[in-house]
Amino acid sequence: MTSNLIQRISKLRHASFKGGIRPAPHKQRTLVSRIMPMPLPEYLLLSLSGYKEEHLLPVVKEGDQVLKFQIIARHHSRKELLLHAPTSGTIEKIRTNHIQLTCDGQDTEISQQSQQKVKLHSPASLLDCISEAGITGLGGAGFSTAAKLRLAVRAEVEILIINAAECEPYICCDEALLREKAQEVIRGAEYLMLASGARSCLIAIESEKTAAIAAVRKCLGDSPVQLKLLASKYPAGDERVIIKATTGKEVPEKLRPADVGILVQNAGTARAVFEAVSHRQPCISRVVTVVGLPLQTPKNFYALIGTPLSHLLELCGLTGDIEHIILGGSLMGYYAEEEQPAVKKTTNCIIATDSENFPQPMPERACIRCGYCAEACPVGLLPQQLLHFSRSQDEQELRDHGLMNCIECGACAYVCPSNIPLVQHFRCRKEDMHLLERSQEQSQHWQARYQHYQYRHKKLTDANNRKKTRARTADPTDTPNFCRASAKMEIAAAVARVKAKKQGEIY
Repeated sequence: MTSNLIQRISKLRHASFKGGIRPAPHKQRTLVSRIMPMPLPEYLLLSLSGYKEEHLLPVVKEGDQVLKFQIIARHHSRKELLLHAPTSGTIEKIRTNHIQLTCDGQDTEISQQSQQKVKLHSPASLLDCISEAGITGLGGAGFSTAAKLRLAVRAEVEILIINAAECEPYICCDEALLREKAQEVIRGAEYLMLASGARSCLIAIESEKTAAIAAVRKCLGDSPVQLKLLASKYPAGDERVIIKATTGKEVPEKLRPADVGILVQNAGTARAVFEAVSHRQPCISRVVTVVGLPLQTPKNFYALIGTPLSHLLELCGLTGDIEHIILGGSLMGYYAEEEQPAVKKTTNCIIATDSENFPQPMPERACIRCGYCAEACPVGLLPQQLLHFSRSQDEQELRDHGLMNCIECGACAYVCPSNIPLVQHFRCRKEDMHLLERSQEQSQHWQARYQHYQYRHKKLTDANNRKKTRARTADPTDTPNFCRASAKMEIAAAVARVKAKKQGEIY
């Protein structure tokens, strides 16, 4: 009786984790309206940069006419890294980092992109379809979905987690997507299960998203996908945190979730997989949250990849001056610094900031050792100790205290009463350590190449020396010695023979 009651209570309890914070969500104003379709802009700026240092190469030229769904850029070696034209038009400019496509307003599709459905005979056919669609992680990382699935197949993952937590303030694109397209997300999750070989699948979502939860429950039916509710805390949506909260497993440093039998995909990525498999449509658009106090009507849009941010801001109606534009959430996002920023596959939120909600940072004061940062850290680190070692540049102590496990969520800086930008300190120090590691790896690479050169040079020199030694120690009868006196005698004898022959001819 008691054990059954405990089991029932544990089922009702939401999955949670230690630490975390509960900032104001700032989402209700955006969720009032449905996801809005976007009118075609005058032009698109399609980024050629990908995950980390991956760069795509254009396969079109300036002045070319392209059609919707046509491939316009690809990676030189990885076939799954593709960029498709979101609409028809003319290639206006090709720059180092982007392609400018002028829209013709016709939205003409390429002829071979018909509504041909994929026959689900094997996971390999699904993987090929996802690879041809050029889908990357739409949650923010941008890692190739096909490559991630192949890694999961090799690791024989058991659990697939569809990450719909979306815990960061202002971002609500996944919540709106589940509210309106839950069936497509669930179907995409089933395709991901089949492609990865996972035995079970969870859709993890925060418990406060009641409308999205109701839509998912309504569409689950007989699906093998299960719903898992999370406690409404930030950063519940981090990959390692959500794995710990839902499965109890921890991903060690320098290992991937696949190494512990788990694959995590974003809810938007699951819907993109559904579009690729069911409708043969590549990844040319995504749901983007456009929000901020200076906007009259903040909304979620079905935005084409490459849409200028200014176009989306104008659609929401500017009612005031914008201080900055933040791409991503208010805690982990970054300021848009490009001259003409545009939507990328990883752009989930655009925040038009104002001086009221985004004031200038307060002056930094001395650490008072209150311990709030340690209580808020979701991965159990000691930020005050890491700050001390970051300032003293003690890399060994930073490693020993787990700096590389920091997920840069910013929870520690959010609760700091001394206004210390802790996450900026940690991010800079991690970048320095990564640069040092790459420098050491490059140094070891060139050292190995030089050692190999020395080995080959010594091997060739030894071989030449052995040849010379064999030549000097060979049998003297085999090679006649040169003698100047004998050569003179032979020449004189030959001259005498010639003279005798001439005298004989005269007489």
